[in-house]
Amino acid sequence: MKRREAPIAVIDSGVGGISVLAELVRVMPYENFIYFGDSANAPYGTKTRDRVREITLENTERLLEMGVKAIVVACNTATSAAVRVMREKYPEIPIVGIEPAIKPALEVCEHPTVAVMATPLTLAEEKFLKLKERFSADEDVIALPCPGLMELIEAGHTEGELINAYIRDVFAPLEGKRIDAIVLGCTHYPFIKEAVRAYFGGTAAVLDGGAGTAREAKRRITEAGLENLGTGLGTVRYISTDGDESKTELYKRFMKEYR
Repeated sequence: MKRREAPIAVIDSGVGGISVLAELVRVMPYENFIYFGDSANAPYGTKTRDRVREITLENTERLLEMGVKAIVVACNTATSAAVRVMREKYPEIPIVGIEPAIKPALEVCEHPTVAVMATPLTLAEEKFLKLKERFSADEDVIALPCPGLMELIEAGHTEGELINAYIRDVFAPLEGKRIDAIVLGCTHYPFIKEAVRAYFGGTAAVLDGGAGTAREAKRRITEAGLENLGTGLGTVRYISTDGDESKTELYKRFMKEYR
């Protein structure tokens, strides 16, 4: 296979990275993709930073052996733990991570109030704290830990009373406070975007990092001269590292529903 036609790998611990994969396919429809759901090691959020880095590097080696031409780390935890080391170790291929969409959220109006929904581990990571410090000097950025939400979505819950009740509980401490934008700071969370938007009655912008990550991946791949020049639509291969076919079917279902 010519290198330009080689697949782009998209890594996550489960179904969350499908939200990023969907954006990548929109931006680069002629590219081939491998969706690599590391279900054998899920969840990442309960592991140490060092262990997540170790797992991600092991997965990178496996994907490179499969002949991928670029890697998109569609997981905030793995991005924080491993992307810098990955780029140092594999400078020959484009490696793109994801980050919460704080910058665009702060541009929705003058001096906005922004709520960032994310896993407790992501909110505690140095990468998030530096991002918040960099972009929010004069604005109000509120961190909202969402323990258990990723697991709910991973189990297929994206709408209905269970999710609506969770959203009400998360935002209860902010009752009466004006919120201009909500950042979905985990790749699982875009699957409940409509439920979050409905809770605010459309008065707050709801943003995630998927589209920006896809644009950056396209830029990096084009800059490296690796874009697929074919005219036919690309393919997507789904892999679940625990070998459970029901997981790959779940990935396909979420991809179909999200698109």
